[in-house]
Amino acid sequence: MEHRSLSFYVLSFVFALFILFLYGPTITIGILSLQGPNGGLTFPMNGVSLHWFYNLFEQQAVGDIWGSFSRSFALGFMVMVITVVFSVMGGLAFRKKFIGSGFVFYLVITSLIIPSILISLGVGLIFNQLGWDVHWSTSGLGSQLTWTLPFGLLIMFAVFNRFDKSYEEAARDLGASPWQTIRFVVLPIIGPSLIGVALFGFTLSYDEFARTLLTAGSYNTLPLEIFGMTTNVTTPVLYALGTLTTVFSFIVIGVFLGVAIYLQRRKKRLGSDAHRGMV
Repeated sequence: MEHRSLSFYVLSFVFALFILFLYGPTITIGILSLQGPNGGLTFPMNGVSLHWFYNLFEQQAVGDIWGSFSRSFALGFMVMVITVVFSVMGGLAFRKKFIGSGFVFYLVITSLIIPSILISLGVGLIFNQLGWDVHWSTSGLGSQLTWTLPFGLLIMFAVFNRFDKSYEEAARDLGASPWQTIRFVVLPIIGPSLIGVALFGFTLSYDEFARTLLTAGSYNTLPLEIFGMTTNVTTPVLYALGTLTTVFSFIVIGVFLGVAIYLQRRKKRLGSDAHRGMV
């Protein structure tokens, strides 16, 4: 019993250290963002106020905070949609073996192990050689998809490996076309998983730095803008921006999780109704 108690306390201490290591920097930035008007970038605190949060909404002498935020949001949304669509299509395609399927799979997954800065450099060079403008919505989009699509595809592989094909067979027996089977049977069942793919796509794009560094062109995304501000901003307004972006990320995660829970409950409710109807 004493041995169990000792193990419990040791594991609890290790877990507490892990949580502190994981969230400690974020919590520190959140605290320092509440510095008073005369506060600096380090402790001790010089008063407590929301001054630097108000300062974010005033005209900034340096940087383009809200412009970069809107670009990151738009880019994240585009990456999310493309990742979901192509991940589902890829997952459906890989349900059956086809010539070159193994090569295509490893080709897609390889982009995960290539250093991100090399991906950014390569995409930027290709656009320059072809005479195309390097822009966050084109070259930046392409470089980020090399990061999000493999994750989405791996999730879809796991989903379809556990998918019960009898649902599709029943739909076909009832006269459903292939498209109707996908739309009214497959997609509703895998809906919660699609929310997970969408969340991966958006969040990985929203905070991506290295793959966007050389592909964003003249207009920064939010991570690039924050990085640039670290070299010339000497007030806690930088911490206030970091705190707001962190809160926004948690809100996005909460919304996605809420939708996933709703879809999961709806699927169970529809399944129960169908079961009662059969009885």
